[in-house]
Amino acid sequence: MAGKAGNNKIGLWPATSLVVGNMIGAGIFLVPAAMASFGSIGLLGWVFAAIGTFFIARVYGNLSMLLPHSNGGPYAYTRHGFGDFAGFLVAWGYWLSTVCTLAAIAISFVSALSTFFPILATNAVAAVITGMSAVWLVTWINNRGIKTSGSVQLITTISKLLPLLVISFGGLFFIRMQNFHPFNSTGGSVADAISSSAAITMFSFLGIECATIPADSVINPGKTISRATMLGLLVTTVIYIMGSVSIMGIIPAKILQHSVTPYADAAVIMFGSNARYWASAGVAIAAFGALNGWTLVQGQMPLAVAYDKLFPSIFGRLNKRGAPYFAFIISAVFVSLFMVMNYTQGLVEQFKFLLLLTTLTTLVPYLFSAGAYIIIRIQEKQKYNTGWLTAILVGTFAFVYSLWAIGGSGRDTVYWGFLLLMAGIPFYVWGLYKKAV
Repeated sequence: MAGKAGNNKIGLWPATSLVVGNMIGAGIFLVPAAMASFGSIGLLGWVFAAIGTFFIARVYGNLSMLLPHSNGGPYAYTRHGFGDFAGFLVAWGYWLSTVCTLAAIAISFVSALSTFFPILATNAVAAVITGMSAVWLVTWINNRGIKTSGSVQLITTISKLLPLLVISFGGLFFIRMQNFHPFNSTGGSVADAISSSAAITMFSFLGIECATIPADSVINPGKTISRATMLGLLVTTVIYIMGSVSIMGIIPAKILQHSVTPYADAAVIMFGSNARYWASAGVAIAAFGALNGWTLVQGQMPLAVAYDKLFPSIFGRLNKRGAPYFAFIISAVFVSLFMVMNYTQGLVEQFKFLLLLTTLTTLVPYLFSAGAYIIIRIQEKQKYNTGWLTAILVGTFAFVYSLWAIGGSGRDTVYWGFLLLMAGIPFYVWGLYKKAV
């Protein structure tokens, strides 16, 4: 794909904010409550998940240096290592999962705003209109070009990090050590508790690949993407672990595990009742930033696939600002439909089912990317005759961790996710037919 003009590219900080902003979505504000039932051993789950994600981040950072102008990130790397069919399956699953992710983020955004506008919690019509307005607003922003969406991403990321940093580090002064007991409240072994808690925290690291997807729109992608990926991982890991330490230390586990707003509850203890509002504002900003970042990804991925003639060519159409406008619009349409499903009585379970189906498709790209990295380094051993053994080890660790993560997502998730991936095969066959004629 031809390189874009330098004035329509993003640098290190917007690329890093894309990684951080997409990883730290609204969901992180609920994770401490989900972890409370494990006891303080859950903190080791964060460490374990961070170590596993480190190897995945290294794989993506190294692949971005090996293939610096490969738009589409996981899709491009998988296609390079395993061919068109594997690349298509990764792109298909990733596209569907991102649509559902965007719908879930939009719902989280509305939920956060309900603190300020209670009608959003009781009136489905108002909630849907607000959520859809946010979806189409970020669609408009992204259609202004990647420079604009990158700037918005940087601003929202900095804004949402502020309340997280205040609670994460300020909360250390409010910790009560007795709240960290018991260490393991699961009743099982330490190994099982760490494994189970790591399976939950692992999903908070999804998005580590995001800087690789708009590669052709990044300044000096070979260096910038790698640095942005590792820097993004560092920032999010510190925020996750320190935030969990503070909240677990501030709120007793029996109370924390029933909290639906753990960060807001901690803020109230630290600063008084009014703190709940700025904590909720932080959640809203986090959700909006993630909505913007994942929308950017949702346009850039099908653009790369359409360029390789594995998606309909209409996904590759660009407006005068170089934005894949049709990909953004079709994404917004589907996200809006899924939002309506969530707020329509009788369809809530279907929406949750769609989220279940797409869980696997966010993990499969990591597995394929790690495998592709090993293949590429073996193939180019003569060109890169130093460090290739280390590269193989890094790729192997990332592959094994991704495989473990897929297994840990549950039998139903693997089964239905596999069927969802296979559902894309007719579209792939149709694409082959169109290319042939």
